[in-house]
Amino acid sequence: MKKYLIALFALAFFLSCSNSPQVEPTETSASVDVQNMGAIQFWSNLSALCGKSFEGELVTEPVDGFADKKLVLNVLSCNDERILVPFNVGDNLSRTWIFTYNNGRIELKHDHRHEDGSDDDVTMYGGTSSNTGMANMQIFPADQETLDLIPYAFSNVWWVTLNDSVYSYNLRRIGRPSVFTVEFDLTKEVEQPAPSWGWEDFGE
Repeated sequence: MKKYLIALFALAFFLSCSNSPQVEPTETSASVDVQNMGAIQFWSNLSALCGKSFEGELVTEPVDGFADKKLVLNVLSCNDERILVPFNVGDNLSRTWIFTYNNGRIELKHDHRHEDGSDDDVTMYGGTSSNTGMANMQIFPADQETLDLIPYAFSNVWWVTLNDSVYSYNLRRIGRPSVFTVEFDLTKEVEQPAPSWGWEDFGE
């Protein structure tokens, strides 16, 4: 009788365990960080350049407006959500790259201004990374805003690479053989340039 009761208790315990609801592991902030590590590391690497300026060169075929011009990148401002990177082409201070971080994705927008600081007719085009990317590269396919603004640029893909010695900005128009690439030497800082048009009062 005793053995029979023990067997019943064992069977009841087994059934109660097998019928218990299974608790699925919940996503923690740590796991989110692991999933987004490429974007997080890239953001950290770019932020480490904040306040610094570097000279670059066009490494692909000549482009109108860039030939024989001094090319300077200035990592102007960095926080957890936005990094401002003016890109000056000689005396043309119209360009600022705006990087925005959101939920493991990085957006690149091109801010273009006139000399009086007003917006250019073609501005704020770009795209958002379709995945978290890598610590040394982020890729930005053209978004809907770009298509609406400049339809011929719907197939644009921009990418930025970053390592200890070189920052490169690249553009490929799918369907065309040419690639636009500017590389900046991160081993040699240069004097901070004048503020980009429209950003003269930034930080005041």
